[in-house]
Amino acid sequence: MDEFKILAINPGSTSTKIAVYNNNKSIFLKSIKHSVEDLAQFKTITDQFDYRKKIILEELGQTGIDVNKISAVVGRGGLLKPIESGVYEVNEQMKSDLRSCIMGEHASNLGALIADDIAQSLPNAKAFIADPVVVDELNDVARISGHPLFKRVSIFHALNQKAIARLHAKSLNKPYEELNLIVAHLGGGISVGAHHNGRVVDVNNALDGDGPFSPERAGTLPAGQLAKLCYSGQYSYDEVKKMITGKGGLVAHTGTNNAYEIEVKARGGDAMAKLLQDAMAYNVGKAIGEMATVLKGKVDSIVLTGGIAHNPDLVEYIKEMVGFIAPIAVYPGEDEMQALAMNALMVLKGEVIPKIYR
Repeated sequence: MDEFKILAINPGSTSTKIAVYNNNKSIFLKSIKHSVEDLAQFKTITDQFDYRKKIILEELGQTGIDVNKISAVVGRGGLLKPIESGVYEVNEQMKSDLRSCIMGEHASNLGALIADDIAQSLPNAKAFIADPVVVDELNDVARISGHPLFKRVSIFHALNQKAIARLHAKSLNKPYEELNLIVAHLGGGISVGAHHNGRVVDVNNALDGDGPFSPERAGTLPAGQLAKLCYSGQYSYDEVKKMITGKGGLVAHTGTNNAYEIEVKARGGDAMAKLLQDAMAYNVGKAIGEMATVLKGKVDSIVLTGGIAHNPDLVEYIKEMVGFIAPIAVYPGEDEMQALAMNALMVLKGEVIPKIYR
């Protein structure tokens, strides 16, 4: 069997994760933390390109791994134009859209840019991205809101949702493309998607739109109250945006975005912590119920994943709400690095053809 070396790069807001795989085996994994002071010197995220690339290359240089044998460099996809799920080879149009922040500024925009730059310096490597957060497979009917000025947008944890959905399908000895699944990613943001025959036909906007509240995001808010707050004169646009994303959800209620802290307090008898944890689980259960109607009740499995899926009390609450719909499978945590590498490996082995970003 051919052996392929794959470098995976995942830039986050305060860290850069890198990993090297021999086929599906991890041989190096590192999360590089970036202090507020380190990042404060850069006016924009794009300006961090050289800083982050230099650190990545320094870390790789200390591993003893022969980087010249790397066959693919795969970066976390950024805020691109809406695209179908899949693996995309990095091209000039993609890089241009990421540099100009066409859909917004986020650290993940650096993934493809750094991956391509490193790949070009290697003798036999190509650069890819896989299942960025802007994957859009929504049914047309799911895009319509109650006013023509507002359109429902697909932004969710596509990389982990798709990877876990395929893993679960394998456990059932069935093709992912022949299953109806509801996948709930429970992390700093929460997304609940309806997977119909391999396509996510409906999902909440997990960044700044709707759905369950999470450790950092407010989720669906009462629209009338939100409009009144916006015109109260007490808050700027940026402050309201922070209430919705970054300082919403658990952190707004408790001052911490650490769901484990809330779990410990709830188990220790803190009534407010338990109420908030239950409310978050309740919102997830409601969202799963919504997606069951999208699939017209024909659901093969409900899949819970993400870091908060480690919480047995929260998982049990959700199970009691939605267990009547379909069997429930729990895959705690997430492994975005492996998901990136496995997508690149499928291309290298000829199992999938990379798509073209236009």
